[in-house]
Amino acid sequence: MSRKCAQHAALPPEGKAPNFAVDAVGRDAGATAAAAEKRARAEAIGRYVAMFAMPLIMVGMMMLGYLGTMHAPAPNNMPIAIVGTTAQANQVLGSLVAADPDAVAIRMADSADEARQLVIDREVSGAVVISDGTATVYTASAAGSSQATVVKSMLAPPILAEGLTLATEDLVPLTSSDPAGLGAMFMATALVMAGYLPFSMVLSNSPELLRFRRAIPLLAAWAALVAAIVWTVTGPILGVVDGHTLPVLGIAWLGVFAIGSVQLLLTRFLGPMATIAAMLLLTVLGMPASNMSISVHTMPGVYTFLHSFLPTPAIGEALRSVLYFDGAGAWPHLLVLITGGAVALLVTLGVDALRRRRKPHATGPKASIPSLHGGPRPKSRFWRYGALLLFPLGMVVMMISSMLGAMSSPMPQDMPIAIVGQSVPQAQQAADGLDQQMPGMFDLRAMDSVEDAKTQVQARTVTAAFVLPSADNPVATLVTNQAGGSSAQQAAAGVFSQVAAAQKMELVTEELAPLHSNDTMGSVSMYLAMGWMLAGFMIIIVGSNAAPSSRPLRKLVPIVAAWSLFISAVLWLIAAPVTGSVDGHFWQLWGVGAVAVFCTAMFSAVLERLIGMLAIIPAIGTLMLIGVPASGGGLSVYMEPGIFRVLHGILPMPAAVEAVRSILYFGGDTVAHHLLTLGIWGAVSLVLLVIIDAIKPPRTELHPIDDEPVQSRPEAPAVEAGLDAGPGSEQVAPEGTEPAKELAPV
Repeated sequence: MSRKCAQHAALPPEGKAPNFAVDAVGRDAGATAAAAEKRARAEAIGRYVAMFAMPLIMVGMMMLGYLGTMHAPAPNNMPIAIVGTTAQANQVLGSLVAADPDAVAIRMADSADEARQLVIDREVSGAVVISDGTATVYTASAAGSSQATVVKSMLAPPILAEGLTLATEDLVPLTSSDPAGLGAMFMATALVMAGYLPFSMVLSNSPELLRFRRAIPLLAAWAALVAAIVWTVTGPILGVVDGHTLPVLGIAWLGVFAIGSVQLLLTRFLGPMATIAAMLLLTVLGMPASNMSISVHTMPGVYTFLHSFLPTPAIGEALRSVLYFDGAGAWPHLLVLITGGAVALLVTLGVDALRRRRKPHATGPKASIPSLHGGPRPKSRFWRYGALLLFPLGMVVMMISSMLGAMSSPMPQDMPIAIVGQSVPQAQQAADGLDQQMPGMFDLRAMDSVEDAKTQVQARTVTAAFVLPSADNPVATLVTNQAGGSSAQQAAAGVFSQVAAAQKMELVTEELAPLHSNDTMGSVSMYLAMGWMLAGFMIIIVGSNAAPSSRPLRKLVPIVAAWSLFISAVLWLIAAPVTGSVDGHFWQLWGVGAVAVFCTAMFSAVLERLIGMLAIIPAIGTLMLIGVPASGGGLSVYMEPGIFRVLHGILPMPAAVEAVRSILYFGGDTVAHHLLTLGIWGAVSLVLLVIIDAIKPPRTELHPIDDEPVQSRPEAPAVEAGLDAGPGSEQVAPEGTEPAKELAPV
């Protein structure tokens, strides 16, 4: 009975025919709704995939590049000039080649003058002149202090094995204002960053500025501003650059403009992915090939080829030529920048013309990021464009000021050293005498027990111990800990070898923790910690824009936890089996890495909640630009301004570096302490997130982006303006409508 009633109810009223059109409309509406739901689901999946894929690509790419090339640099076809035809010279040459045929590329010179000139012209990395029982090694530390060290360490063994007297001469020493030779390197790094950062962000926020006729004047003005800032910081403020004002300003402007021109072209083809391409060319490949911090002749052979045309080496070498070689050799590197920038601009014009012909009514890409501060899109162009300027400007200023300011003049300052005598008063007397000779350099601590001193060196409480000679042991001993910080070990060894020589006492060195053969510079801990910091930071910054629905804590915490476990394992794979930088220690590094990534992400999430994408500035500043100098991973904190010793015990980057060191070299002795530091950052950040979300719940969708009509000349449609960001990005006006004159400033 009920079935009949239902059937009767489904029939149309008596006397009326069924309305099949209405039914068809209903079915179409249902199909449309189902299709829309399917598209929304696919888009949501794609957004979450992007949230993980972008950080994975960028972090993995950087770690592969850095760990793969710089964990254990070794001579590779390093050009060396040799002068001498005696039997001893031939024996030295034979020993040098026999030790490693691929390490050197020998070039015979006819005279000492020719050999010296080859070094000064940087055609060879070093030269040796053998005559009258003496072998003189010529280097130019201004061409790279690490390269000069490699040359001397490579030539000394065969020379001494032949019984020759070894002499060294630095033909082009570094200046007193830049004793480490880092000025050109950090200037180049800041200029490269200034070149590729702006246009990628402009594309996402204000793509109307990518119109060719707008972009080029803006780029020229931006390059001038950056050049002035970099010169001001490195010159009048820090005193690293002494003179050379116009050449430095010119190279800086040209470098930023050339890289920006190439980046403008990349945005035409790759859209937002142009940032990844820029990082690959300029940082992942560019830094190892730059010949700035590490000689390019200690890199795999392909980097010598890349050194000849990539912009990062071109900027660095041009600055080096001006700062240390009176401009000699700068022109080929300037030609690389001029040619690259000019070709990029011409190709961009051609691409724009081709696309304008193919799709004359295309209006260009739409903005995908409403604002950089995380709030509604500013109605005023002044504030919107001001935020676009603030972002790269803040990054450049922090890079050049914090990094160069911290490491430009490495000199021991209150470095803790144990002085060991037969009694404490004897040791104290020696310490007082040394302190008068080297005031402020060392914190000398008198001790009477060699074993206690070794324990403190092993525990990194002191960086080294100088054991005075005694009746039982007439030889002085320097106890060092290379794995605890190679720069501190080198500084202590250099100073106390001079002390011993001045006192006419023999000195031997006892190394408690030598570096592994796969970590010859002690930099693996720093690079691995950098990967953890970047992974934690990027999952938040990318996720907040690619997948804003992930922002509530109930979703964010499990997502970040899963990401932390995953990326920590990936970075171990890169460090261990892929690059061979690490041998084992999977469980310890995986666990510590996961904690470091998670806590860094929570800290980054707090900043993102408060200021949106502008969180990049304080996050990168705290975690990397201040964190790296404070970590002691590249340079001992006892060779930097005192503030970095304070920050060493506070910031997450130093905690991560010291945790890796402890695991790799010291049996994990201090891991718990550094995990506590990381945990405090994570716990405090979580509490702050709870408070912030209680006051203002996080948005799960981006703020709307409304089009604003902009008047433009009819003959200058958006494609001519160069707004096409790649295949499928353009918006085409419907047939029969007036074509858009210019993309609205969205």
